Amino acid sequence: MRVELNHTLNGPPGAPVVVLSNSLGTSYEMWAPLHPLLSTRLRVLRYDQRGHGGSPAPPGPYTFDDLGRDVLDLMDELEIERASICGVSMGGMTGMWLAQNAPERVDRLALCFTSAYLPPKEMWEERAVTVREQGMEPMVEPALGRWFTPEFAASGSPVVARTRANLEAVKPEGYASCSQAIGSMDLREGLGSIAAPTIVISASDDPATPPDHGRQIADAIPGARFELIAGARHLAILERPDEVVPLILDHLDPG
Repeated sequence: MRVELNHTLNGPPGAPVVVLSNSLGTSYEMWAPLHPLLSTRLRVLRYDQRGHGGSPAPPGPYTFDDLGRDVLDLMDELEIERASICGVSMGGMTGMWLAQNAPERVDRLALCFTSAYLPPKEMWEERAVTVREQGMEPMVEPALGRWFTPEFAASGSPVVARTRANLEAVKPEGYASCSQAIGSMDLREGLGSIAAPTIVISASDDPATPPDHGRQIADAIPGARFELIAGARHLAILERPDEVVPLILDHLDPG
């Protein structure tokens, strides 16, 4: 089923393209620290995963075949033959799927705070049941606790307020079905086939996708570079952009 994803495309015509893929429970607004820096030299395609932000939430459950083909359909619609992929968490999982299943479409790969395998499946199924029955409210406080350090979460930062608002606005069916996609995912076997130059970034205190998961990805992808952000949690790109954004910029736009 073709899904019309909410998206924006900015940057110099004819420049190389980078696709930014958001994490579970966020929207493409999460790329605010990175987008203006990339879009001076690259064409930047931001999109909302199905059920997130302005994208519709068709009935689930979803798989990463669905989420990955959403990106390929969007690239086809926009006549983009090849692009770099930068994703956080679920977005990084989408990037790994693309690099394994459509390698001819992927230039460079930035995998941020993500995992190739994230059991137990039962936990994700329980989350899906909860949000379908109760909406997003039960997810909000636990998620913010995983995403930000306690000090930053309590700081009154507008970044936290915007992130909370975006999470509260996620369509329950979209969140539930994407959770089921993560629960049924296992991308480990194909990591060795990834040929795109890859950077893997993890956060030392990330309880959602611990740094060992990132190291395992980097160890399995030939030539991949691994970077660790000390003292940070899952959405370090929002809490610690001064450390995360230069790593991504250097990898995606080395020239």
